[in-house]
Amino acid sequence: MIKTDVLIIGAGAVGVALARELSKYKIKTIVCDKNDDVGGDASKSNSGLTSTSATMPVGTLECKIRTISHSMVDNICRDLDIPIIHCGSIAPVLYPEQMENVPGLLARAFQNGVYDYEFLPKEDILEMEPTLNPNILGGIYSPRDSQVNQFLVVIAEAENAAENGVEFLLDCKVEDICVSNGRVEKVVTSKGEIEAKWVVNCAGLHCDDIAKMVDECDFTVHPRKGEFFVFSHNTPVKVSHIISSVPSAKTRGVLVIPTVDNNMIVGPTADDVEDKTDRMTTREGLESVRTQALAMVPGLRFEDTIAQFVGARPAREPEGYNIVVSKKALGYVGISGVRSTGLTASFALAKYIAHEMQEAGLVLERKVGWIRTRRGIVRFADKTDAERDALIAKDPLYGKIICRCEQVTESEILQAIRRPVGAKTLDAVKRRVRAGMGRCQGGFCSPLIIEILARELGIPEEEVRKRGQKAFMLADND
Repeated sequence: MIKTDVLIIGAGAVGVALARELSKYKIKTIVCDKNDDVGGDASKSNSGLTSTSATMPVGTLECKIRTISHSMVDNICRDLDIPIIHCGSIAPVLYPEQMENVPGLLARAFQNGVYDYEFLPKEDILEMEPTLNPNILGGIYSPRDSQVNQFLVVIAEAENAAENGVEFLLDCKVEDICVSNGRVEKVVTSKGEIEAKWVVNCAGLHCDDIAKMVDECDFTVHPRKGEFFVFSHNTPVKVSHIISSVPSAKTRGVLVIPTVDNNMIVGPTADDVEDKTDRMTTREGLESVRTQALAMVPGLRFEDTIAQFVGARPAREPEGYNIVVSKKALGYVGISGVRSTGLTASFALAKYIAHEMQEAGLVLERKVGWIRTRRGIVRFADKTDAERDALIAKDPLYGKIICRCEQVTESEILQAIRRPVGAKTLDAVKRRVRAGMGRCQGGFCSPLIIEILARELGIPEEEVRKRGQKAFMLADND
């Protein structure tokens, strides 16, 4: 039986941030996840925004955590070499009824300490973002909203946590939690039993399923589905700020987002569904996104779409961040209610959860020599000709292009596979180095990546997966 001090269930943004935080201390930490890669469900299928707490409900734990965490983003990105663009956001006011909501939104932002969330006249907004609908009535400007590569946030933290001693068990589904004499004893998984003194439920969309195992579930979780478009690099009409609908009680609405990778994401919807496995885009959902986005940015060319995808936010009933340090099952900690704010909030949530565990008896003795920084994979596509020549001189495999659309080399793919918590599927490679994310969506490079994965993992090509347990790339027709 595997033994550990802390077992974290769920390798999404919150679980991995907590793992990195706990890696600072003289305790053994394991992270397990049912998926083949870190990133969870919601954490790898969102807009990558790191936003202020301007629109958060006043006085809530979510607002407090978001405010603190937003101030940590730049340092985390610097230490872990995570790309970020500080582009700010604009919510254009299109209709008189939206204008009626502006005073309330400004008042809420001020109460939340976001003093630079301001309404600007039409002329100033259009000067900042000429692509907007010329008939707008003005807009709300939030200068400190940013966009990050959401995949690399989780991957970078996982790599850094692993360097500091955290173990990751992937393709590892939790089947039961055993409680004895009022205390967590062990966790039964698809890869065997794990004896743990502390079990932290960071399972996101499935946190209610895990909570039921220890009778600590007085809530429900259902997916709030969001559908997105991804535009190609060379679409002619681009925005330089995050463009968002005027926020409502339920959602921030549709956004047009410039990304760190120089393309655009447009979406999402916010549709409550019951099926936690539903990742299907719909004609109605995508058309709703298209209509709302064109109302804000009329020149958008949806014919330049290269992909659509669905994100599933774990909507909790009742709503709100909820952190439970159980008295029924000592050693169990439950995290629920973390939805669209989770990426930004994860950094401070990790600190908060660790503190709550320490208050409940977890001994945290600081290590000497904890590794704070991580260097990312150098991207050939971003370099000048002279810099490319230097890379190839050091590593000739930087001269072998595998993904033509994104100019990804064999060296980058090998690094993605060989690094701590390395890629074992095509999608995991894609998230790390963008191979397969371009206009052809892997049509050219997939066979080459299959060859590389099979060689590096020591498996037949028929066993190489796109993602998950059963999505194999090559079918056996026999």
